Amino acid sequence: MTRVHNFSAGPAALPLSVLEEIKNELPEYGDSGMSVMEMSHRSPAYQAIIDDAEATLRRVMGIPSNYRVLFLQGGATLQFAGIPMNLMRHGRCGHVVTGNFAKKAWQEAARYGDARVLASSEDTHFDRIPALDAVERACADDDLDYVYICQNNTIFGTQFHTLPNCGDTPLVADVSSCFLSLPIDVERYGLIYAGAQKNAGAAGVTVVIIRDDLIGQSPASPYCPTYMDYRIQADKGSMYNTPNTFGIYVCGKIFRWIEETGGLIAMEQRNRAKADLLYNLLDNSELFCGTAQKDSRSIANVTFRTPSKELDAEFIAGAAQRGIANIKGHRVAGGMRASIYNAVALESVRALAAWMDEFESLHCMGRRSL
Repeated sequence: MTRVHNFSAGPAALPLSVLEEIKNELPEYGDSGMSVMEMSHRSPAYQAIIDDAEATLRRVMGIPSNYRVLFLQGGATLQFAGIPMNLMRHGRCGHVVTGNFAKKAWQEAARYGDARVLASSEDTHFDRIPALDAVERACADDDLDYVYICQNNTIFGTQFHTLPNCGDTPLVADVSSCFLSLPIDVERYGLIYAGAQKNAGAAGVTVVIIRDDLIGQSPASPYCPTYMDYRIQADKGSMYNTPNTFGIYVCGKIFRWIEETGGLIAMEQRNRAKADLLYNLLDNSELFCGTAQKDSRSIANVTFRTPSKELDAEFIAGAAQRGIANIKGHRVAGGMRASIYNAVALESVRALAAWMDEFESLHCMGRRSL
């Protein structure tokens, strides 16, 4: 078996040990006589699977008892509508627009009420996290239902390293591409959500973590579809309808793998070591340059480019020949992107760095050392 160095932004690399465990359990889970894919979601066997997934995630993240954990479908994109439909009770929210998905979330929220852009980095092509003073003033002065951020911007390689001080205004965060990559204080947020396909499992599951008091007795919008009603999903244990049973099973495996390999503190240490290797290389390169400002750089998605699209294409083609896959940047941003999620080994990052060093030596007069 030959596995590539996979830097896909999502669906992304999964731990080989987890894949092998799933492979072994695929024909029959435990002594159930059937695969998880064949199992009724109403069965005691499957209830134990989803209960264990939630319990493990609560331990790993330190989720307090006054927060609900939901395993939903529809991707993070469905939550662009689900959040305002459930939470915009007074018709006003604030958004920090720091990338493509943050902008889409703001545009969707504007369909349901007064969605205000409190800060944005679009004027510099989303290369940074903007100053948050205006966000904090708006929370103090305005009656906002919530403030929304995308905590890590997958396409542009930026990340919030300091959260806005929202006071009593709930902070809502899309953490899809930094989910489970480092410890976070769940109590700083009113709602956190993440698509599983980055760090938490296979595509098709969205994890929503929401504080009890924000669920309320009914959604803010009378037009909120029943499936998107957080109260109903919480009351039904994420089983209002048939959930993504296999996807949740995979999530549970990933949560346990994180717990058994040192938890979120160990994940952060490994992820920072990988990121530091690439950023140090970029900072000393004569050919490659990072696209995110240094104080906003992501721990999960390293974005960079050469001086020309032709050299970018040559570098990407050469990487593929060396078993380095999925480093082409998003079509919106161009260049290159290395997504170095939890399951991407340091060995893979070293392979990418070695190719960058080799490529630079072919195209620059002076050869830099790693």
